[in-house]
Amino acid sequence: MKRVALLIETSRTYGRDLLRGVQRYNEIHDRWSVFVEVRDLESRVPPWLSRWDGDGILVRSGSRAIAEAVRKTGVPAVELRSASRQKNCPFVGVDNQVAGQLVARHFLERGFRHFGVYELDTETFFIERRNSFVETIRQAGYTCSAFSQSGHSEKPSQWERQQQRLMNWLQTLPQPTAVMACTDQLGCWLLDACRRAKLHVPEQIAVVGVEDDETLATLSTPPLSSLRLPGRAAGYAAAELLDRMMHGQTAEPASLLIPPTGISTRLSSDIFAVEDPQLAAALRLIREQACSGLRVKDLLEQLPVSRSHLEREMRQLLGRSPNEQINHIRLERVKDLLRETDFTLEEIARQTAFTTAQYLAESFRRKYDQSAGQYRKTSRTGVRD
Repeated sequence: MKRVALLIETSRTYGRDLLRGVQRYNEIHDRWSVFVEVRDLESRVPPWLSRWDGDGILVRSGSRAIAEAVRKTGVPAVELRSASRQKNCPFVGVDNQVAGQLVARHFLERGFRHFGVYELDTETFFIERRNSFVETIRQAGYTCSAFSQSGHSEKPSQWERQQQRLMNWLQTLPQPTAVMACTDQLGCWLLDACRRAKLHVPEQIAVVGVEDDETLATLSTPPLSSLRLPGRAAGYAAAELLDRMMHGQTAEPASLLIPPTGISTRLSSDIFAVEDPQLAAALRLIREQACSGLRVKDLLEQLPVSRSHLEREMRQLLGRSPNEQINHIRLERVKDLLRETDFTLEEIARQTAFTTAQYLAESFRRKYDQSAGQYRKTSRTGVRD
């Protein structure tokens, strides 16, 4: 049995999800004896590492010292924090190009026309997701205001001064503006600044963070929408890669990037920025009632609007008809249930108002170009058939 050390922080949601992905791989294959300890991302090099004679290491290097200590062990290792940490070590991580695109599309689909980004430049992946967000907004025909987090840490020494600067920036933005915060920590600080400046969230400033750290997201006021990172899938893929390396195979590819799984929408962005009040009401009703069997005729019964007006305005805003938007919301919920539960397709069809599991399966494949089963496997393991 191979002996594997996991130098992965247990203090953050992403690190814990990586560990769950590794555990899932080991549970299926029953190959390893695993050593893991409680760690923070900034924990020092463990004193036992220089004397450790195991077979492999999975590591999220919080410092150059950790990366160098892992390299000196001479055993196969996979890096899970940054490709730049260890030049001769394969890397498994988040596709931040997709991350920025997903947040931008989340806002664009809600009709926003003014955008901002609360950025951080201490890591390459923060810069990558920021650049992707801004570029996606630019390609849609809009510009993006930016506020840079000062210093080289997510823990500013002068909190009050920082929050005042942040408030000053927010008050220069047109309303409504949609802002991506490059981490959930930044998202919480941004929501605090909105409260201090008496700016209503999400009506005046809508906010989405990155990582979907449940503690940070749900303790903020209002609760923070956030991009879910593929921790479990990355952990599984890294474990699979390390297993091959420990059996003498070459690590290919050198970098494996896994796309995020979507956005957990909470109150900080759960709004549509549209001027037409009837269209805004229609979009809200679709989001709230699509999985309860809502039909277009039900919308028309609840709203004083003609079918032709609703069709025209929704196509202009989203590029979809009202019926297509209903199906879009239902299928997005299907993805959530496939990823987060072990429900059968029949149960998922029942919960999302599809008439049969077969109709759900056909609709899913037509929209996403893969089966529901393939999506469930990929979203949990990062492995495609």
